Amino acid sequence: MSGDRRRAARRPHLGQHFLASPHLAAAFVTAAGVDRRDLVVEIGAGTGALTVPLAEHAGQVWAIESDVELARRLDRRVRECPHVMVVAGNALDLPLPTRAFRVVANPPFAVTSALLRRVLDPAQQMQRGDVIVQWQVARARVRGQEGRPTDQLAATWHPWWEFRRGRRLPSAAFRPRPSVDAAVLIVERRHPALVDDAHFADYSAFIADAFARDRRASMTAPDGWVRRFGRTAGAR
Repeated sequence: MSGDRRRAARRPHLGQHFLASPHLAAAFVTAAGVDRRDLVVEIGAGTGALTVPLAEHAGQVWAIESDVELARRLDRRVRECPHVMVVAGNALDLPLPTRAFRVVANPPFAVTSALLRRVLDPAQQMQRGDVIVQWQVARARVRGQEGRPTDQLAATWHPWWEFRRGRRLPSAAFRPRPSVDAAVLIVERRHPALVDDAHFADYSAFIADAFARDRRASMTAPDGWVRRFGRTAGAR
């Protein structure tokens, strides 16, 4: 085991789980279809398992890592790649690009919900995300897309985003090994959106109120919320 991997394995308190195989990491980037036109934000860059193949395909990479020591080591590893910028910090707080970008990420499972809330705000310029999440999280997001929303977030995100599930990743594919399998969650921006971006706050409040008032809210198909919001907004 390399020095970087030994150090990574000693950081379970950070919730990090790194792809153990460089071939799997390269396959993940290839499946995402990244090319030289893309600005890619990598969240949870770690030791660079994804950063290196991203550097080979993307036009520009922002590799964000909250562990300062790992960020420093990664910066040295990619110092010959001028189109890769390593950023030490928390992706939940750092400014994101103001032009169209993609997210390719293997973040700690503990921050998945907060991360999705951040990048799926339509005010952000993300166009597509390929994110490694817990298997059950991927299932829930895709199930909410295909039929009735599984939760309030599914209903909230529906007008702007389409979800699908990529390959399943067994827990043995990571170091340290998590307790559950993972999957690639693929999120793509709708063009055009079903609700105007400027109405995101109003639509989110409308959904929150509906779920708070009616426990049967999840019986409504996703497009039904859009139609209801349109009628409600038109009546104001």
